[in-house]
Amino acid sequence: MMLGSILNPVNSSIIAVALVPIAAAFGAPTSETAWLVSSLYLATSIGQPLIGRLVDTFGPRRLFLVGAVLTLIAGLIGTFAPAIGVLVVARVVLGFGTCAGYPAAMYLIRSESARTGIASPAGVLTALSVTTQTIAVIGPTLGGVLIGLGGWRATFAVNVPLGLACIVLGILVLPRTEAVRPGAAGPRTRLRIDLVGILLFAATLVSLLLYLMDLGLGTLWLLGITVLAAAAFALRELRAADPFIDVRVFAGNVPLLVTYARGVVAATVSYCFLYGVTQWMEDGRGLSASTTGLVLLPVFAAGIVVSTLTGRRPEVRLKLVVGAVSQVVACALLLFVQSDAAVWFLVVVAVVFGIPQGLVNLAIQNTLFHQADPARMGASSGLLRTFMYLGAMLASSGSAAFFGARATTAGLHELAVFMLVAAGILLVLTVADRSLRGVVPRG
Repeated sequence: MMLGSILNPVNSSIIAVALVPIAAAFGAPTSETAWLVSSLYLATSIGQPLIGRLVDTFGPRRLFLVGAVLTLIAGLIGTFAPAIGVLVVARVVLGFGTCAGYPAAMYLIRSESARTGIASPAGVLTALSVTTQTIAVIGPTLGGVLIGLGGWRATFAVNVPLGLACIVLGILVLPRTEAVRPGAAGPRTRLRIDLVGILLFAATLVSLLLYLMDLGLGTLWLLGITVLAAAAFALRELRAADPFIDVRVFAGNVPLLVTYARGVVAATVSYCFLYGVTQWMEDGRGLSASTTGLVLLPVFAAGIVVSTLTGRRPEVRLKLVVGAVSQVVACALLLFVQSDAAVWFLVVVAVVFGIPQGLVNLAIQNTLFHQADPARMGASSGLLRTFMYLGAMLASSGSAAFFGARATTAGLHELAVFMLVAAGILLVLTVADRSLRGVVPRG
């Protein structure tokens, strides 16, 4: 479960230190390489809820194995890609391939919880949080090492052994369980794929992403398409017998909606740091990919320590408050960073960013575990990832907008203000949410 779950976060962050070398190899500007980030999240945002529903219906094993095969194929495509457009295709395939691990893991954890009677297996959820969200921060460090050994293509090639390992372990270890949809007659009840819903959802995300990548009055029509597609999608899903995304999971569950909103803004700050600040370290500060990866390593270390020390503690609301405040402080520190900033100061900033990395993601995951309908755990966890990837797309768009052709220090400061706003929203959403007092993990 953990190996499958890390495929997406590692691949989402490993590209951070590879963007500058890829741009140099193909002569591409920052605005173009941003698609290497957004394409993966666009594919994953569509794939997560679909795979989540399929996991709820058919069980996690077969979806996990299909995802592992796609991950391996994507690694091969990226390794031998002759142009940046082919790299984007590889990232799309990678997005679909890596989105099975997390909903499969959450489904299995929920099933084991029901079997053992443990309301919330805090230890397992903590381990999963470390291996999904916190370990994402090691991606740039791993990427720096791989680039030093074999160039930027090695950041794609690493998916070949990872995919093979998932295939072998999935066959040998994962149980042959079959899930039953609510109201279904049996585990083999046929699921009708809601193609119209998928297309409308994709149209909503693609038009939104295109607008975010080119903000301006001349592209407002794209925002109009987003609104229309979203409205049509909601109406379609309410009427569909087997909806792509069961929007009814939101009905009467305002706390869950707030949790998803927290996921968006928290991810926006986190990925702005991973992508935007990382690009600035290489382009604006002049650090090598390997050195940048090492500078970011304290984020991973701090996140691991914080997750380990606080994982079993029940104060979900306190974790979110401390995490949000830490994000605010870290974003404020970026305003004082200059083009000749000392490496030790960058390490301090990285450590501060590591604190919310270890607190917020785990707290959000625990909150979802308690708020979601148990029968829709796969779909609900997939939706959480979709909302968090929306934050990643916002981060990618922000980096492209504020940096332009190069990642300058002035652009970094503008990005920091954007991150401060998102961190402030996270803090407000947490302090004002009284429902968090009822979320108390046990076990």
